[in-house]
Amino acid sequence: MLYINGEWVNSSNGKTFESINPATGEVLGEVADGTKEDAKRAIDAAEDAFQSWSGLTAFERSNYLYRVYQLMMEKKEELAELMTKEQGKPLKASRNEVQYAADFLIWYAEEAKRVYGDVLPAPRSDQRFILLRQPIGVVGAITPWNYPISMLTRKIAPALAAGCTIVLKPAEQTPLCAIETIKLFHEAGVPKGVVNLVPTSNPAEVGDELLTNEKVKKITFTGSTEVGKMIAEKAARQVKRVSMELGGHAPFIVFPDADPVHAAKGASLVKFLNTGQACISPNRIFVHKDIVEPFTKTLVERVNKMRAGYGLEEGVSIGPLVDQAALEKVDNQVKDAREKGAEVIAGGKRLDDDHLINGYFYAPTVLSNVTPDMLIYREETFGPVAPIIVFEDEDEVIEMANDTNYGLASYVYTNDLKTAFRAFEKLRFGIVGINDINPTAAAVPFGGVKESGLGREGGKEGILEYLDVKVGGFSI
Repeated sequence: MLYINGEWVNSSNGKTFESINPATGEVLGEVADGTKEDAKRAIDAAEDAFQSWSGLTAFERSNYLYRVYQLMMEKKEELAELMTKEQGKPLKASRNEVQYAADFLIWYAEEAKRVYGDVLPAPRSDQRFILLRQPIGVVGAITPWNYPISMLTRKIAPALAAGCTIVLKPAEQTPLCAIETIKLFHEAGVPKGVVNLVPTSNPAEVGDELLTNEKVKKITFTGSTEVGKMIAEKAARQVKRVSMELGGHAPFIVFPDADPVHAAKGASLVKFLNTGQACISPNRIFVHKDIVEPFTKTLVERVNKMRAGYGLEEGVSIGPLVDQAALEKVDNQVKDAREKGAEVIAGGKRLDDDHLINGYFYAPTVLSNVTPDMLIYREETFGPVAPIIVFEDEDEVIEMANDTNYGLASYVYTNDLKTAFRAFEKLRFGIVGINDINPTAAAVPFGGVKESGLGREGGKEGILEYLDVKVGGFSI
């Protein structure tokens, strides 16, 4: 169903599309297939609701977000199980994501009350300046499939806290997760038109309405850099505000003073998180020549113990890729690397055992002898492949790490404080984890530089993306 103006409705053309379990190929359900006309109705509803919603006090908006947070925590397990079925990640990871999603709700329930203005100094004695921050208006949100609940709340929570209304187009691969999340806002009594949902199998059509409709004042998007560029270009024609979290190509640097076993354990955890389908997943693992042997040995040992399968099964740590195209992309990168001299020292093939044959499974893979002429060195993989590159000195590895158009996340392992600070300052990435494979939280700004995005989500910075600055000059 679509959720427009506080009601669950069918699409304007009566059509539906299927949600598929990527681990088993089974149909999980059918969803109303939103159209351009549905998106327009949702935008109109959001525009109509904006004046009253933005007119509420910050405390009143905060109370709604607190209520949604409580409901999400009550339904944490069923949301996690649905996510595992629809997106594919193991149940433990799904539980962690629901908690992360809830964190944004409670964080922005508080940040709603922290939107401050200013009284500014004036050059004349008869003049006063006052600065206000006010909600920008209707927001169009486009979210991805790899984190199908937390990416919703990371956008909806700050938008609502700021006083904006929103129209959400979720990924076509995970519409059921979006529907169950929006049900929480409905159950919490969020007023009609404040939150609207238009799932669709035709994202270009609905997305185009969000981009071209003059009532939409801001677009927030998480997805590929290629699509992000097209969105930014089209949004610029109306000078819409845009915030985007795009692709990544994260380096993972292990300096010679680091413990190679500890670093390899960290690399295995973050590289294969969500089957490598995370924008902050390490794509290039740089290991100093003096410790590459113990690092590689430990990484391969851990990878070989990983069990792929349906995420609701006990002991599964690797789920499926999202679809056939993702499977083919990963396999193509591995084949290209092998043809150009890389050695496959773990995995390196599609998993098609009897219990996996209907899913999009690829073996967790480790490559050695990786060089800059290989596709995997240059392109984001979004899959369970760990390429190891050997380096000899600090300047060399920093240069190699920065040699990308992406600039989202990066990782450094070192026990030397000077090395840590130099790397932190020299790496041209929005996020740097120093001996830390999870440098994210709702309270922390998240985003990249270069072609990895614009703006920030999370932290106190996240709500500013939904606020305009107004200055009043008073002559007294």
